[in-house]
Amino acid sequence: MKKHLSIVLFLTIVLTACSSGEKGETAKTDDSTSKGEKTTVTLSVQEPYPFYQTLKKKFEEKYPEINLQIQAYKQAGEQWSAADYEKYQQTTSTAILSGKGPDIFEIGSLPITDFVNKKLLLNMDDYINKDQSINKSDLEMNVLQAIKLNGGTYAIPSGYFLNTFVGDKNLLTQMKVDDNKWTWADFEEISSGIQKNNSKTPRYALSNFPPEALLQEILGDRFKEFVDRTGKKAKFDSPEFLSIMQQIKKMYDDNIMSSKPAENNNQLFYPMDFISPTDLINGPYSVFTNPQLLKRPHAGQKDGGIKINLSQEFAIQANSPVKEEAWKFMSYLLSSEGQSLQEREGFSLLKSVNDKKVNDIKDQVKSGNFKLPNGMTVSAPDEDFTRMKEMIHAATQFNELDGKIIRIVGEESRTFFGGQKPAADVAKLIQNRVTTYINE
Repeated sequence: MKKHLSIVLFLTIVLTACSSGEKGETAKTDDSTSKGEKTTVTLSVQEPYPFYQTLKKKFEEKYPEINLQIQAYKQAGEQWSAADYEKYQQTTSTAILSGKGPDIFEIGSLPITDFVNKKLLLNMDDYINKDQSINKSDLEMNVLQAIKLNGGTYAIPSGYFLNTFVGDKNLLTQMKVDDNKWTWADFEEISSGIQKNNSKTPRYALSNFPPEALLQEILGDRFKEFVDRTGKKAKFDSPEFLSIMQQIKKMYDDNIMSSKPAENNNQLFYPMDFISPTDLINGPYSVFTNPQLLKRPHAGQKDGGIKINLSQEFAIQANSPVKEEAWKFMSYLLSSEGQSLQEREGFSLLKSVNDKKVNDIKDQVKSGNFKLPNGMTVSAPDEDFTRMKEMIHAATQFNELDGKIIRIVGEESRTFFGGQKPAADVAKLIQNRVTTYINE
């Protein structure tokens, strides 16, 4: 299964979709024909992770009249090149645009907005509302609302990851930090103030964090401001984008941030991506003795919310002849049984599952049975667990991004931050490359 998301990977895109053929062009399947009178529902995935095998087994046990046929673009563990990903996107998009291919797609970050606008995907809102087996009050509706497109639910994830900051609480008491509202400008001011108050022991706000990664993160918050996919226009040569680049460079020139690793205890904050409640203890208490969970700084929203990334996302093809059976798969995914499968990654879409896991960890910590990765026990106050639940249930910020554009910005901006090219020249290169790409 996917590993912990890195800082940059939070902004680049996990391409999770599939095609309908053999390796490179047609998909591999685990069954070739329907079994008896069963209805076959095809599920197209990127790789046949163990989660899918368990999901198939448990789903078919609950619905013995359905044969879930899994089609995978590559076998588990096969290496992916950039060319593989591009071909994968192309073949999968072609299958969806043609109205053919599998009934359910692991759709990931394919151009889902284009598919929705062309009415190629099923809006599942009516199914969710009418399905009596789904406990609506238990759903993490904040997540489902965050990923809606054009007011409809066209994809459902198996889980989600939290993108947060962890700060040194012992030092953060020196400055007022309101992480419900703080922007990157606030982050700079707070970090600078703490640095001045602790000049004998200088602390970087962030270290081992290249400036192009920060640019990518800020772009993630303001993506629609600089990229108009519908109008096929970009604004990377605008004064606003140039200003962001220059502000970031100033933070590094002033040593508030560093792209180099810092010594132990020389960092104020750590960006962390959590894939399970266990990580909410393991991560923070591995870097600080008194950590504070924080929302990530944002680019000016009234409430930045908790940023999320998604695990596998699934969409139903609008013209599938077995939409009712395909929905049963989605319904099972949202059930307590489906959300409790051991192989499933990420926080659950059910509040009860998340709260139970946090409570279990709290009990383990209090009894001294919880061990950090280094084997040490940990002492955490009750307020930490309350904060964990608040953050899990406050996951509201999800940005549909284009991974290729994010990569272009990262690649070209390095020459500005490294001093090889002026900002205006770099912005123009980004503008030209992105414009060419979105008009292809």
